[in-house]
Amino acid sequence: MTDTNAQRLERAVIPPAVLEVLQGLLTAGHQAFLVGGCVRDILRGEKPKDFDLATSARPEQVQQAFKRVIPTGIEHGTVTVVVRGEHVEVTTFRVEAEYLDGRRPSKVEFHTDIEADLSRRDFTINAMAFDPLSKRLVDPFGGQKDLETKTIRCVRSAMERFLEDGLRAMRAVRFATVLGFSIDAETEAAIPQTLHVFRKVATERINQEFTKLLLAPLAVQGFELTRRTGLLNEFLPEAIGVEAEAIGRAPVDLSVRLAVLLHDCSSPRDVVMRLKYPVKVATDTAHLVQHQLLPGADATDPMLRRWLASVKAEYAPAILQLAQARGLDTSIGARVHALLATNPPLNTKALALNGSQIMAALQVGPSPVIGQASAFLLERVLDEPSLNTPEALKGLLASWKPPA
Repeated sequence: MTDTNAQRLERAVIPPAVLEVLQGLLTAGHQAFLVGGCVRDILRGEKPKDFDLATSARPEQVQQAFKRVIPTGIEHGTVTVVVRGEHVEVTTFRVEAEYLDGRRPSKVEFHTDIEADLSRRDFTINAMAFDPLSKRLVDPFGGQKDLETKTIRCVRSAMERFLEDGLRAMRAVRFATVLGFSIDAETEAAIPQTLHVFRKVATERINQEFTKLLLAPLAVQGFELTRRTGLLNEFLPEAIGVEAEAIGRAPVDLSVRLAVLLHDCSSPRDVVMRLKYPVKVATDTAHLVQHQLLPGADATDPMLRRWLASVKAEYAPAILQLAQARGLDTSIGARVHALLATNPPLNTKALALNGSQIMAALQVGPSPVIGQASAFLLERVLDEPSLNTPEALKGLLASWKPPA
């Protein structure tokens, strides 16, 4: 252990509820450790998002050791201990039998050896355990070294790990992207050879990993990794030909980055829905792709207002961002933003006369004529926004005749 790691472990701030559960398990005669991502984050000098505990105690023994325990996943050895109003997840050391479907083990067996438990984990940087009470770190697979060299490496055989769970290949790419690490050569080489297992993974699980990758600062490198390893072709072949650097030029916005990937796709909404994103994300992405072409630099202000009306003003900044990401001419951007700042009337709801007032001005009842009059007024106002006053619009209607 390096001095830096020792100091980080020594200074680690562990929530009181977590320490209480650890102490309770040790007092009851069991082993107990922090495991996985929280240990990795502590050693990286980052604040863990959550704390997972592993113990030699079986689920029923954990239940006996604490007053309030929720059996959240007791069949897999996981229970949630409630102390100080906090929920602390505790899982019994376990080893796993053969994975038969590329997603989950056929059987889970409880164990009393922390190293056996760590051996079933995906990557070395996630296969460490730490007891903050005794300051003992268990690192049987070189996780500290891989953290120092910024390397994503599978525990033992990469081929075996990816054959067990097809999502691990995508997780390797995601971790490399989010953490700014490189993937060990053997680990990366195993990904193309295990794509048949990746195909069995539920789309929802792929979605979670890909979204984290796509919104990461190093999304460009992550995207290239998915393409290079063959993963991208399995879940998003429509994006194979996309210029990776365009993603980095886009803002950290899910719909804009998806639109960058699907800018040349004929049915972007269907693709985004296939990837199990929310309907709004699919709708927004499709709208950006549909309206991605900008007016020319010589467009007049009335032309720009009509463009804003057609694309919906709230989408205009994102459309400009999409165009900029793709390296297109966005010289009209400043003028568009200036027009938006004036809050011009861009639809009939923004007219200074509503339907009832138009009926009164024309002295007619409800009829299609009202819609025709509103469209006429909007066209005039798009040409000259200053006309959008009740008096000016009534004056325009005085000389207007409905189309025959």
